[in-house]
Amino acid sequence: MPQSPAEILKSILDAKAAEVVERQNAAPLHELQRRIGERRPAKDFAAALKGDSLRLIAEVKRASPSKGLLRADFDPVAIAKTYVRCGVAAISVLTEAPHFQGALEHLSAVAEAVGPDGPPVLRKDFILHPYQVYEARAAGADALLLIVGILDHGQLSGLLMMSRSLGMEPLVEVHTLPEVRRAVNAGARVIGVNNRNLKTFKTDVQTTKKLRPAIPDDRIVVSESGLRTRDDLERVRAWGVDAVLIGEAFMVAPDIATKVSELMGAPALPAREG
Repeated sequence: MPQSPAEILKSILDAKAAEVVERQNAAPLHELQRRIGERRPAKDFAAALKGDSLRLIAEVKRASPSKGLLRADFDPVAIAKTYVRCGVAAISVLTEAPHFQGALEHLSAVAEAVGPDGPPVLRKDFILHPYQVYEARAAGADALLLIVGILDHGQLSGLLMMSRSLGMEPLVEVHTLPEVRRAVNAGARVIGVNNRNLKTFKTDVQTTKKLRPAIPDDRIVVSESGLRTRDDLERVRAWGVDAVLIGEAFMVAPDIATKVSELMGAPALPAREG
C-alpha cells in the first residue's frame, strides 16, 4: 500500500536524522570547517532576489516523492549551465535522497560549474541539524532552505543564526499563517511561501495570495511550487512576490531554455502593486 504524504514526510525526516549521524562520522565538523576556510565567501542570496522585475530561482531536481522520476537524462551541471545562460537569479539544488534522488555532490558540481561570477546556489534539503549548515557551506552552497513546519522555535532561530555566521541567508519556508508568524518573529529576511500542502502534496497557488499580506514589506517573498505558466507568475507578482522558485516545470520540459523563456522572457513582469 502506498505511503500517505504524512508517512512519506516522517520517513524522510527519520532517514535524515540517521543520515546526519553517519555523515558526521565520515566527515567530522573540523574537516568541514577546514573546507569552508578554503572557499570563497558566500554570494549574497537575498540581494540576488531584489529588483524591479520578478526574479527566478531555478531548481535542479531529478525526482519527487509525488511524481517520481522527472528527468531521465538528468545532468546537474548541464542543467545549471542552461540556467546561467538564461540569466536566472539563483539556482536551487535538491540534495535529499532517496525520495528526490538528490546528492550533495550535485550541489558541489553545480557550485563549481557556475563559478565565482555565477548566480548564488541554494541547498534544498530537510535541514534539521547544525552539522548540515556547515555541510552546505563546505559543499559550496551560498544559501540553504529552512522549513518552519519541521523545526521548533529554538531550532529555527539557531539554524538562522548559524547560517548567517557562515555568510548564508536562508530561504525560510512557510505553508500556513502560524508558520508565517514564526518565520517573521525569528527574523527571517527571505520567506518562501510553499504552495504545496505537506500533508496532502496538493498545490494551490492561492496559498501565496492568502499568506502574502501577513509578511512585512521589508522581507523578500518567494512563491514556491505549482507555478507552471506565465499567468501564474503574473498573478503572484501582482500579489507582491519578489521571486519564484520553479523546478518541476523545467525538469519535465523537452527544452529547458525554451521553457524559461516562455515563463520569464521579455517583457519583464510588472512591478508589484501598490
